Amino acid sequence: MISKEFKVSNINFPIFATFFAPTYMKIGFSTFTNNPKNDILSGLTVALALVPEAVAFAFVAGIDPLVGLYGAFMMGIITSIFGGRPGMISGATGAMAVVMIHMIQQGNEVGDALAQPIQNLGLNWLFVTLLLAGLIQTIAGVFKLGKFVRLIPHPVMMGFVNGLAIVIFLSQLGMFKETVGGEQQWLAGKNLLLMIGLVLLTMGIMYVLPKITKKVPAALVAILVIAGITIFSGMDVSTVGSFIHDGGGNGLEGGLPKFQTQLFSIFYTLEGHWGLIFSTAFLLAAVGLIESLMTLNLIDELTETRGSGNRECVAQGGANIINGLFGGMGGCAMIGQSIINVKSGGRGRLSGMVASIALLCFILFGAPLIEQIPIAALVGVMFMVVIGTFAWSSFRIINKIPKSDAIVLIIVSAITVWKDLAVAVIAGVIISALVFAWKNAIMIRARKRIKEDGTKVYEIWGPLFFGSVITFSSKFDVNGDPQKVEIDFIESKVSDHSGIEAIDNLAKKYLAQGKQIKLTHLSPECKTLLLKADPDFENIIETSIDDPRYYVVTNKMDEEVSISEAKVNPVVFIPKAEL
Repeated sequence: MISKEFKVSNINFPIFATFFAPTYMKIGFSTFTNNPKNDILSGLTVALALVPEAVAFAFVAGIDPLVGLYGAFMMGIITSIFGGRPGMISGATGAMAVVMIHMIQQGNEVGDALAQPIQNLGLNWLFVTLLLAGLIQTIAGVFKLGKFVRLIPHPVMMGFVNGLAIVIFLSQLGMFKETVGGEQQWLAGKNLLLMIGLVLLTMGIMYVLPKITKKVPAALVAILVIAGITIFSGMDVSTVGSFIHDGGGNGLEGGLPKFQTQLFSIFYTLEGHWGLIFSTAFLLAAVGLIESLMTLNLIDELTETRGSGNRECVAQGGANIINGLFGGMGGCAMIGQSIINVKSGGRGRLSGMVASIALLCFILFGAPLIEQIPIAALVGVMFMVVIGTFAWSSFRIINKIPKSDAIVLIIVSAITVWKDLAVAVIAGVIISALVFAWKNAIMIRARKRIKEDGTKVYEIWGPLFFGSVITFSSKFDVNGDPQKVEIDFIESKVSDHSGIEAIDNLAKKYLAQGKQIKLTHLSPECKTLLLKADPDFENIIETSIDDPRYYVVTNKMDEEVSISEAKVNPVVFIPKAEL
């Protein structure tokens, strides 16, 4: 059986410098760097921490470690320049790697079963998928969907941070294993004590050094000190190089990313599998954007500045498209590395650029040196990230916040650890929305009073929407009320069409009893919708100068509402653009 393997072309990765200049002009020098020294040193620190992370996630996805490293480089350089959050680091991530696994495996199986087998077809499918995922992310940014990250409640944010801190901690425990006879086993005896000792020494340096001086990143100093101790003492410890080889890699050294010309020759293999490609692309895009925007929010809080979610969406999409074209793994924002960068003083775009370029230099020129860095030093750095990331205040406030918020916090943390970030955030938002709807549903009140002429007045307080219509209807005694009834909505807001229907049904019940009813302080759009349901409502709707002005969520087109509303009450009509 003849085997066929696609090889990459000799077209090298394009030089971005040709279009860097106009970007800088748009960005402004202040976001590029305010402190070059801090940005450069923090970028170098991040680059060292990126190596084992990118390699590990490549192993998770079942692809060559160099693909993960190339992905980290391209994600990092593009998002650092064009992204919406200076100082935030992007690269290959575990959340994205987990989504890729099934599709890559399926692709490899299809490739092996072809009449002329294609090796690593799953990897080529991944590149095609990244093109689609990047396009989806770019479209999300163009249509300004990044703003919806602001709707994520604070308990969800705290749960996300805590869950991710736990995930980072658990991922580092795998570094306390060694390969014996092809199997992973926990370290024991002298090797375990040595590993723990070096990790604690790294953490100790990172804790003490900032108290002495903040001129250099504590993480970088700790890594270099531990590396010097192990190299010059000849300690037999796990290193970046041994980690790569134990995982099945050939080493850190490689060339420049190359244009994947073979992508245009494999589309015939996708016949019957486009559903898998599109579904995976959508999941990758969603997971990538959620993790990136959540990380952006967190970095905003740490730096007390504000980034652009929409701009970040476009940058993430563009970076993933470039990854698909030039053989990278793809990825998104990395919370661990982003926090390392910020804590080390990296606040400008220069820090992310330095981290990415340094990573590429490691691949091209510095592989022998970087491979000697002990894993223990990098584990110690990540443990300090965990300590700094975890919201320890949640233990203090857990009994002081509403039970619903506490439950959301715990659930999001648990799902983040159990499944992944995207599922956790979506679940948290849904639960928070349901809790919010329930709270507002039971808030509606009806204050009752009798006027001198015998008219019974119902003063409605609270939102009227789909969740509160049953409670709203129960407040009225249609049979027992007097002949004249007035329903006042001055302290209520009709939020959706269900509220309109509830008012419509209630008014018709009173009219069917032969009673007089007045509806007061309704918004112009409420009046329009009621009149459309029944023109006779014109006789019972009372208009005054202090009527509220708001819109109701309906299935009507904006143009329809605007036209009809202008006819009914042209004086109070306010275009939506002015709201």
